[in-house]
Amino acid sequence: MITGSIVALVTPMIPGSLEVDWDGLKRLVEWHIEQGTNAIVAVGTTGESPTLDVQEHMATIAAIVEDANGRVPVIAGTGANCTREAIEWTRRAQQAGADACLLVAPYYNKPTQEGLYLHHKVIAEAVDIPQILYNVPGRTACDMLPETVFRLAEIPNIIGIKDATGDLTRARELIDSCPEDFAIYSGDDGTALELILMGGHGDISVTANVAPKLMAEMCRLGLAGEAEKAREINQRLEPVHNAMFVQSNPIPVKWAVAEMGLMQQAIRLPLTELSPMFHAQVTEALKQAGLLNR
Repeated sequence: MITGSIVALVTPMIPGSLEVDWDGLKRLVEWHIEQGTNAIVAVGTTGESPTLDVQEHMATIAAIVEDANGRVPVIAGTGANCTREAIEWTRRAQQAGADACLLVAPYYNKPTQEGLYLHHKVIAEAVDIPQILYNVPGRTACDMLPETVFRLAEIPNIIGIKDATGDLTRARELIDSCPEDFAIYSGDDGTALELILMGGHGDISVTANVAPKLMAEMCRLGLAGEAEKAREINQRLEPVHNAMFVQSNPIPVKWAVAEMGLMQQAIRLPLTELSPMFHAQVTEALKQAGLLNR
């Protein structure tokens, strides 16, 4: 089972052309491995999956797999609101060598709970790679209810869920009712530690893009039951958790990663660079956490 701090990795781009910065991507992967990140999500929401075309999407997954070279697991974002498309992307990610796939609940077309169940069931039956459900109703306008998760957890290669609701009551229900070998990951940095302390398995994190060492240590302590020490780190990171969502993700985190000198500043439309009115807040949060010295 993949556990701990799992970075939802940004996709670096070249200013002007906005092509994927392959050298920058390689540097980020190396940095995360050096800093102790436990696994990498390639081309999730934070990786700008909505604006990468299919060729870029698959090339980015393949590049991260190659750069990681087996040192940490790579989880490929392959979700879509078209079931046939999700099957194709998941199959291609498996061929590229991904260790698992992360499949967001279908967005925009608002399926029923039965539709959600059948969508994920069909994908799991079509491609035998381990698959992680991803419930983020704030983005998809579609909420996968716990009862649907319980049904999907019975399918052998559906191995976990990223729950980004931030609802710890729901997290408790998932942890208590899903099989022991079914991973429950937070998708909400602000409540991730509490989910882990309740029996969850890790955090698929935006904050880890700027604070990989601290997030890895916090998750390690949380998984070990060392709540007081873990909460000390989480308190230090709380301003960062908040700052990463002053505008739509990944606007703030891409700006922050570039501000730290880890990549160039570039993001694709329809997203725009972080509004100047938030620069001071994000910078101060990074400084408070000891992530930015200037």
